[in-house]
Amino acid sequence: MESKTELRRRLRRARAALDPVQRHHAQKRANQALKPLIKRGKRIGAYWAAGSELDVHDFIVTAQQRGARVYLPYIAPRGKRLWFTPYPQANARPERTRARLPRIPQFTGRKIRAERLQLLLLPLVGIDRNGTRLGQGGGFYDATLSTFARSGCAPRSVGVGFACQICPPMPAQTHDQRVQGFVCERGYTRLAAGKHPSYPFP
Repeated sequence: MESKTELRRRLRRARAALDPVQRHHAQKRANQALKPLIKRGKRIGAYWAAGSELDVHDFIVTAQQRGARVYLPYIAPRGKRLWFTPYPQANARPERTRARLPRIPQFTGRKIRAERLQLLLLPLVGIDRNGTRLGQGGGFYDATLSTFARSGCAPRSVGVGFACQICPPMPAQTHDQRVQGFVCERGYTRLAAGKHPSYPFP
């Protein structure tokens, strides 16, 4: 069985190998599949795509146009539990960037915790049919998701990526947190405990 390091390396290579035309069409279809989740006034946690991650900018623009409130992750200097700050209007520039994650911009603003969101989109390196998400390895999203059970408030958690990032079932470790859905160019799939989705999973 592949180690997480080996699996991350393989899935990152597959994601980076998508040609520009294939990537463009895949992102367009994935963003379209996300749009039914938008509701006016809904607080949505999105993300700023880094490297070869699937870009959800089109979804963000549509969400704002439809009256939803979009937030981006904010990494505090200490601790791994994420805050979320309001996504600025078009053409705004990042106001600060964490030195340890230089590719991910951080915007200032009134911070909220993930429990106050209704929808949380999570970037990923890989995902299996059980909803086990393989992230970058920093543990920020796992630390954030782990608080939901204790708080009694949880947004719908949806992993976002390309179909090439779907992988065989992974052994979940104690700190791994599952997501409730997955969106890629093949569409949206709800991931419920005890059930095995077929589409878009092989």
